Amino acid sequence: MLKLCGFAASNYHNKVKFALLEKGVPFEEELAWVGQTDAAASPLGKVPYLKTKQGALCESAVMLEYIEQHYPQNPLLPADPFAAAKVRELALFLDLHLELVARNLYPEAFFGGKVSDSVKEKVGTQLEKNVAAFANLAKFSPFVAGDTLTLADCAAVTHLPLVSGATKIIYGKDFLAALPARDYLKMMGERPHMQTINADRKANMELMMSRMKTKP
Repeated sequence: MLKLCGFAASNYHNKVKFALLEKGVPFEEELAWVGQTDAAASPLGKVPYLKTKQGALCESAVMLEYIEQHYPQNPLLPADPFAAAKVRELALFLDLHLELVARNLYPEAFFGGKVSDSVKEKVGTQLEKNVAAFANLAKFSPFVAGDTLTLADCAAVTHLPLVSGATKIIYGKDFLAALPARDYLKMMGERPHMQTINADRKANMELMMSRMKTKP
């Protein structure tokens, strides 16, 4: 059985977990905090990583591709090559150009740290540009890539709440406000598997924050 290693407060962990649940793939979860990982499975000490019978995989995008190819039931990629490429394009765009840019704000937005004004200015300018570009790619009809749930939704449903929340806290405005992101996230939040993920995330977030407070 597949073993998804990481922690439920991680959006990248939940990106993979959502795909596994929606596809109906049996799996187990193994708690692994950043810096307390299996070095052979995750050379950079990052989460999540996936343990399979053939060995381990790191990088969430690679894990999703493996899951999609190895477990073809309930597909999350279209059969048409171009349509599948457009889904991958959206998923990669969400990872690289929205979430990883907004991640620079998380220390202050969510964890009681401080981000310099210069970083905030740089990130704000980049995010405004990238969100506008994302708006040209995303469909929201009703799913982010069109009328079918895809791997792009696995990224969108876990990343967009963080981008929205971080920008509201740091800049006083939601950079996603011009998009139908709120309605989309409400719709996705009604899916039973997303409700499971959100409940697990909330419980694990409390544990993570408790661990952070007790660290020397």
